[in-house]
Amino acid sequence: MTIKTFPLGGDLTVNRLGFGAMRLAMSTFDGPSRAPEGGVAVLRRALELGVDHIDTAGFYGRGEVRANELIRTALAPYREGLVIATKVGPLPGPDGVPSRQAAPDELRGLVEADLRSLGLDRLDLVYLRVGGMGGPGGESIAERFAVLAGLRAEGLIRHLGVSNVDAAQFAEARAVAPVAAVQNRHSGDAGLLAECEAAGIAYVPYFPLGGGGDSFEADRIGKVAAGLGVTPAQVAIASLLAASPAVLAIPGTGSLDHLEENLAAGGLVLGDQDLSYLRG
Repeated sequence: MTIKTFPLGGDLTVNRLGFGAMRLAMSTFDGPSRAPEGGVAVLRRALELGVDHIDTAGFYGRGEVRANELIRTALAPYREGLVIATKVGPLPGPDGVPSRQAAPDELRGLVEADLRSLGLDRLDLVYLRVGGMGGPGGESIAERFAVLAGLRAEGLIRHLGVSNVDAAQFAEARAVAPVAAVQNRHSGDAGLLAECEAAGIAYVPYFPLGGGGDSFEADRIGKVAAGLGVTPAQVAIASLLAASPAVLAIPGTGSLDHLEENLAAGGLVLGDQDLSYLRG
């Protein structure tokens, strides 16, 4: 990997290996909360190791332990050059899992809540996350994205992104306002990735440690990792970064040891033979 940074939105240069905050407060959406002291320690160490892009959301958390509040506790006042991205759209159901979607008139409140919880006057990047817990497609996003575009015009948001979208929804959003980033599940979305690369738009895949999530791909990752003497997680991260110079990886963890392991993958260069094998 020769390209280490990406110009997010054209004016925010970030390392292509960042940090996802979902696991700071909880292992899974329906699991128990973690001790907040651990999350604070992980965040501070992440910045010491060179992280300058943190991906979070107001719905990341369980009970009183919330990712945004951990970020503010650990890192405010924020150092210059740190980019914090957040997502709005999902709303928690009765079980606390973010399975519902906000209506257009609810989005301002979600953005303002993120500003308060993070202690910011303006959010660097806000994704419109659509689709609930399902896959992309099947609904219009123009009205909701237009609300975020209005908040951007007011100065509350610097750049806009979309998450969990298909090609049609991506085009719909771009017709409303500039899109700086797409955050989709890592699932071989080659066409959309190519479109992002051509347009200078960041592509930020959800990060499953098993790559695409199926056992066959996980088996390939494990074999490459064994041959190189590294962990499968490190191979998965390195393969994501090798997919395109537009890819930003955001592996998340609540463990200091796993944090060190994940960020060390930024220096792992996979050879052509290994990449060909991983891609089938």
